[in-house]
Amino acid sequence: MPDDNRDQAGRPSPDALLEKARAETRGRLKIFLGAAPGVGKTYEMLISGRAKIADGLDVVIGVVETHGRKETEALVAGFEIIPRVEIDYKGRVLEEMDLDGILARRPDLVLVDELAHTNAEGSRHPKRYLDVKELLDRGIDVYTTLNIQHVESLNDVVSQITRIRVRETVPDSIIDLADDVEIIDLTPDDLIKRLHDGKVYMPRTAERALTNYFTPGNLTALRELALRKTAQRVDDQLLTHMQAHAISGPWAAGERVLVSVDHHPRSASLVRYAARMASRLRAPWAAVYIETSRSINLSEAERDTIASTLRLAEQLGGEAITLPGREVAEELVRHATANNVTHIVIGAPKKPTWRDWWGRSITDELIRKTGEISVHVISGNEKDGTTARGIKAAATAPQLDFRAYLLATVYVAIALGVSIVLDQVLDVRNLALVFLMAVLTSAVLHGLRPALYSCILGALSFNFFFLPPRYTLTISDPESVLAFFFFLGVAIIASNLTATVQRQAAAARQRARTTEDLYLFSKKLAGTGTLDDVLWATAFQLASMLKVRVVLLLPEEGSIAVKAGYPPDDTLDEADIAAARWAWEHNHAAGRGADTLPGAKRLYVPLRTGRAAVGVIGLDSDRRDGPLLTPEQQRLLDALADQAALAIERVQLVADVDRARLAAEADRLRSALLTSISHDLKTPLAAILGAAGTLRDYFASMPEEDRADLLSTVVDESERLNRFIANLLDMTKIESGAMEPNSALHYAGDIVGTALARAAKILEHHKTEMSIPAELPMVRVDPVLFEQVIFNLLDNAAKYAPEGSVIQIEGWADADNVVVQVSDEGPGIPPADLARVFDTFYRVRKGDQVRAGTGLGLSICRGFIEAMGGTIAAGNRRGRPGAVFTIRLPKPNDIPKLDDLK
Repeated sequence: MPDDNRDQAGRPSPDALLEKARAETRGRLKIFLGAAPGVGKTYEMLISGRAKIADGLDVVIGVVETHGRKETEALVAGFEIIPRVEIDYKGRVLEEMDLDGILARRPDLVLVDELAHTNAEGSRHPKRYLDVKELLDRGIDVYTTLNIQHVESLNDVVSQITRIRVRETVPDSIIDLADDVEIIDLTPDDLIKRLHDGKVYMPRTAERALTNYFTPGNLTALRELALRKTAQRVDDQLLTHMQAHAISGPWAAGERVLVSVDHHPRSASLVRYAARMASRLRAPWAAVYIETSRSINLSEAERDTIASTLRLAEQLGGEAITLPGREVAEELVRHATANNVTHIVIGAPKKPTWRDWWGRSITDELIRKTGEISVHVISGNEKDGTTARGIKAAATAPQLDFRAYLLATVYVAIALGVSIVLDQVLDVRNLALVFLMAVLTSAVLHGLRPALYSCILGALSFNFFFLPPRYTLTISDPESVLAFFFFLGVAIIASNLTATVQRQAAAARQRARTTEDLYLFSKKLAGTGTLDDVLWATAFQLASMLKVRVVLLLPEEGSIAVKAGYPPDDTLDEADIAAARWAWEHNHAAGRGADTLPGAKRLYVPLRTGRAAVGVIGLDSDRRDGPLLTPEQQRLLDALADQAALAIERVQLVADVDRARLAAEADRLRSALLTSISHDLKTPLAAILGAAGTLRDYFASMPEEDRADLLSTVVDESERLNRFIANLLDMTKIESGAMEPNSALHYAGDIVGTALARAAKILEHHKTEMSIPAELPMVRVDPVLFEQVIFNLLDNAAKYAPEGSVIQIEGWADADNVVVQVSDEGPGIPPADLARVFDTFYRVRKGDQVRAGTGLGLSICRGFIEAMGGTIAAGNRRGRPGAVFTIRLPKPNDIPKLDDLK
């Protein structure tokens, strides 16, 4: 489907890039497509295989059918052939391609003949194209051959041309999956000549083929189909290339195709026609079934036809939709208008012409109401129905509710009693309304059949007890005859209408319950924060809505394991484990009722999102025969599975983000720690070693002043090293939660003064001003920790403020806090760094682009202050350069001021 995104002109299409990325992760598929057998597909495939061997690729033959052709057998010689596997089928030994052998061998390229081949029963996959898909998923390139009559969407067209129904078909999605499609073309005359020469079939078989299949007309038509299909594929590849490389050109005009299906077998041919039309238009398409009040009366076979037709639409790449509606034409137009549909495909009316006097057909109504939407009326073919399902539903006998008929008899009996009482005052014809009430009551409460029973019983009772001659079933009065039949007719019509409304109301209630359940389920998933909660909610919802047993499996250490179930169950046999693993690895259903590994006890369906499969759902029930789910339940399962998959992916993404964040933080801390150790630890050690070594070697000849300078260097650098190690220890205590302040009431000015004295050497090239009033309330702090905070802030100011600048320390009290502020006249803190200056190992760059300090001092300040119940914030001075650090400590209640303690 083209990417019709015009708002991003000049940019590559995301869909095209995604498709290109997907193609790079799997093997490449090349299909040699022919119009008919004998055109040379296998021959050309072998020639191409030999060319790849010459290029140095590892090429093997998975399966090649030579059909006794000498030139083909000659080409096979020289290839490595993977031995076929033998399968015992009904006393016969059949040979099939050894899929496991090829996977174990892992060649670069494998040649697989006859893509549409049906595998023998007991194989892993029922079709060879499924084997090919598994090879591609494992990264192995595949060359294969295919005739045009085996393409699913062209199946009915080929049948009309050749009068031969082809049973082995390949979905169009396989051709769409191919990276290259090479058409092997021969003119009809050349192909017929090859047939005469015995190069296609044996003589007797060739004679029958020339009469029935290989006629010039048939071959010309098949050749045209093959050329058109290849041209469409080439056009799709060109469009994808243009989108992926942002090449401007003609885009699709936004065409959309809608096909109306019903319970008639011809619906399958309509779906195939719509698929071909959508393919030609490169447009999305959908098959829609309108469920009206008449749908309730459909037989099981007709319902199965509808379900099979909708499944066919999904297999051909369309969307299957079921909509409730009163009238088919009206609902089709409404849906088409709401979804911007440009083409509607519908079957030609089958009813006799004389019925047009009673009302227009659905097709006529649709043509009149569609306006500018194109309507394609197709005759269809009753014989082109979908193929029968592999597993049939168990036949269920209709249940007879005797209680409903008993109650209907009671209603008529009550009506009879009431009528006998009213017979004294009312005309006999008015008594029919009393019996009509009994009929309507039966219809509303019990449905159509009990209502018809009460209708007949009421009519007989009305005739027997009230119409003359009474107490007989004969009617003598002509007016009474007319009244009797009108009563019977009105009762039948009224009961039918009432029962229909009752059934529609029941269906509406069921849909409302389903919608409410889906809404509550989505709401429940939105509120879950852990994976276990999501899994248990999903298992319970699936089990309660589908009436099945559920297990949920998620990947674990390269395999897949049961994580939840309802009822709780964590035991799977080997067949179920194999089916669950296959469903997970290949992102396709497996197990009971599926194409792959149908011998498993459960049906396993992958939980898919836009990225990949996130898990597998296993379903089982007490019913051991027939399909596990009805089409309605299948759609419900899809809705539930989509919601569950998104919820699981959401939880996993949150966990992935947390892990990535922690890993990134750990890497950052590790890098910062290594940087700090390599610089802040090595630098003072180098200075100490240098000074000590000089003193040792030149102590006697060195002047006293130089010895004093070197000794001072040793002391200064030792103190610097001691501060760094102390910071590391303090940070370790903070992060481990082992910091327990020994708090008491202290005057902030005294602690600040102690910190200034301790930092005298650091501040010797700066001026300091302290303004802390004596009446400042005392604060409850640990004096050692608070002194370290002030010291770290002074050290930080000395690093960034220029020499000769002023460092100010101020203190004051507001309504609730005691505030201590340290400010400098340096360059200030960049706005982007204000929120991060207190992070561990984070350091603002100096003007000379050299990082200063260890990045621990401010982080320790925050840890100490918060441990003492206060806060610290960083900012910049207003109106002048410089940084400001503001500490707020809670003011204790009823604490005397310093002057009051003297």
